[in-house]
Amino acid sequence: MSADHDPTQRPNYALRRANLRNLLVENRIDALLVTDLINIRYLTGFTGSNAALLVYAWDSSEDRTIICTDGRYITQVGVQVPDLRAEINRASARRVVEIAGEWQTGRVGFESHIMTVEQHRGLSALATGLELVGVAGLVEQLRMVKDAYEVSRLAAACDAADAALATLLERGGLRPGRTERQVARELEWLMFEHGAEAVAFETIVAAGANSAVPHHRPTEAVLATGDFVKLDFGAVVGGYHSDMTRTFVLGQPSAWQREVYDLVYAAQQAGREALAPGVSTKAVDAASRSVIEAAGHGELFVHGLGHGVGLQIHEAPGIAKTGTGTLLDGVAVTVEPGVYFPGRGGVRIEDTLVVRKGGPELLTRTSKDLTVVD
Repeated sequence: MSADHDPTQRPNYALRRANLRNLLVENRIDALLVTDLINIRYLTGFTGSNAALLVYAWDSSEDRTIICTDGRYITQVGVQVPDLRAEINRASARRVVEIAGEWQTGRVGFESHIMTVEQHRGLSALATGLELVGVAGLVEQLRMVKDAYEVSRLAAACDAADAALATLLERGGLRPGRTERQVARELEWLMFEHGAEAVAFETIVAAGANSAVPHHRPTEAVLATGDFVKLDFGAVVGGYHSDMTRTFVLGQPSAWQREVYDLVYAAQQAGREALAPGVSTKAVDAASRSVIEAAGHGELFVHGLGHGVGLQIHEAPGIAKTGTGTLLDGVAVTVEPGVYFPGRGGVRIEDTLVVRKGGPELLTRTSKDLTVVD
């Protein structure tokens, strides 16, 4: 394992908050009220179910950076966030806004993409002398670029998923006669056996005609010889999610199955090779999509090419025809083209990768060659 993937490293939460303060200054915000629990975890390490965080733009000493949670988490907040002042109040956001008012903070930003209208109305009534300013996506902007600790956790999550799939195949768990649900549940359990703390999302096992449904949910459908079987699954380690799709054939593939598999394989390779800092997300999608369009099946590739992945299974950036922005060094993304013939079957191949200057770092290592399961 490389030094960059050393799991003994710890996140530098103070540095993350310092980076956030730079964004606050750029946006002329005196302090930011953070209420999204994922963003609070990213900035502090706190994993409780109720919290609010106040980060001041000009307080480099962090004397006035406050995390507030309720009485259930008195011990937990002390252990996970020993470097910040903690307030204990069940109405966490209200308490933080009260303190900001006492300190005559000025312009207080709030996560307008997270806070409801009702929550905003209630906080506005408390914000005497404050100007509440809606800002969206500041912490998420920081979260796009993964540090060494984050990549180590992503790699560990991908390792758990890779190992689980290898074990499933070695045990003969993917075979005719089993149901989609049986395969899905076994694969999920194997991820736990190989170090996962949770599954990243409901595992997709789609056999036969069901493989043409991009997000099919496993049923009692029975796997049969001649089927495509699409497996889309992921593990969570240290809060970080992996995402991988592999498509298999039960028995010897037909000519059309080989043709569509080879097409998606080529499209996925083109998408991976297009990943580089400074490249627009639209251009990455186009690199992959153009391969499928050239084969006359563009209308059968019905979703975007990929998405960011990290503390959530779907994060910025989106890689699609409608995507915006350019990739940065250290962004973790998926590349997952698919071709789906309704009523017949489909193929998707997906990896989790980290964008690097010298070429993308591949985290999901299971072979993408067409695998025939006898």
